[in-house]
Amino acid sequence: MATAPHLVSKMPAFASIRASVLIPLVQEIDRRSRKTDLLLASHGILRSQLEDPYAVLPMARYVALFEDAALVTGEPCLGARMGVGFKPADIGPIGMLFALSPTIRSAFERLSRYVNAVQGATSSGVFEENGDFVWSYRVDDPSMWPRRQDSEFTIAASCQLVRSCFRRGWRPIEIHFEHRAPRDTSSLSRIYAAPILFGQSGNRIIMSKMEADRVHRAEDKGLIEILLRHIADLLDRPGSEATFTEKVQSLIGIYLGHRQITIAAFASELQMSPRSLQRKLSLEGTSLRILIQEYRQALVSLHLKRENGSSMTEIARIAGYADNTVLWRARRTWGK
Repeated sequence: MATAPHLVSKMPAFASIRASVLIPLVQEIDRRSRKTDLLLASHGILRSQLEDPYAVLPMARYVALFEDAALVTGEPCLGARMGVGFKPADIGPIGMLFALSPTIRSAFERLSRYVNAVQGATSSGVFEENGDFVWSYRVDDPSMWPRRQDSEFTIAASCQLVRSCFRRGWRPIEIHFEHRAPRDTSSLSRIYAAPILFGQSGNRIIMSKMEADRVHRAEDKGLIEILLRHIADLLDRPGSEATFTEKVQSLIGIYLGHRQITIAAFASELQMSPRSLQRKLSLEGTSLRILIQEYRQALVSLHLKRENGSSMTEIARIAGYADNTVLWRARRTWGK
């Protein structure tokens, strides 16, 4: 039985990211190039904006800056290599909460629950599949593309958190990425120390359930409470309560192509009855069927527009269709 993905209760009012997430990238560009300020300016970012680590910046600028930084520095695996040096303190109290967790499972559950304290427009959750434990991550907005560097950085940083906080020699079972495979994947294979599948419906770390549940330490409940209170302050923005539409969209992004999507399953994840969830969505002017269709349309459109795009068979699989014939039939109805 799948564990429930943990959605934050309060979301940023717009797709944003904390300056603290951007600072290590700027420092890396400084080390490799003399064009940092010029590059920042081209994305509408001033270095002075990074003086406050809790300041908020548009996430689209961060994603685009990361892609350009890989080109400027001549390092196609920039995100993944930066992730190897990631430390719990780099994401403040959330990183410390991860480090103090008794198990790898609880660490990722907390990361999923509170990631939106530093980064908005993000779906993150945990579930079990085929006896393995899975952590899933993706940027919700399909227009933020390409985003290879952010994806590879986040997955590498998460793996590094496990290795630094739980076991140095830890290896995941498998890594998934939504982007297509680069020409040379050897560097990435060494960094992640696991088989990598590209062109998936999301970015995921698949790990041993037994290892995820192994207890590594006793929890300091007093310190945990202090950290949770601080994180709650970061999330507590008036008027930013997530709608049920947003929560269901996040669940679709996590499970599409991996688990059966039904109103009953999603209602269970959100701890409410199927009828209540249907009513909530109806009041927001939508339904699960509509949200799935909209998500699939956006996903298919994105893959069709990409250079060196996926085959229709690959796109059908990513979008959760049985085959490309079913996808073809669905596309015929989208314009009606």
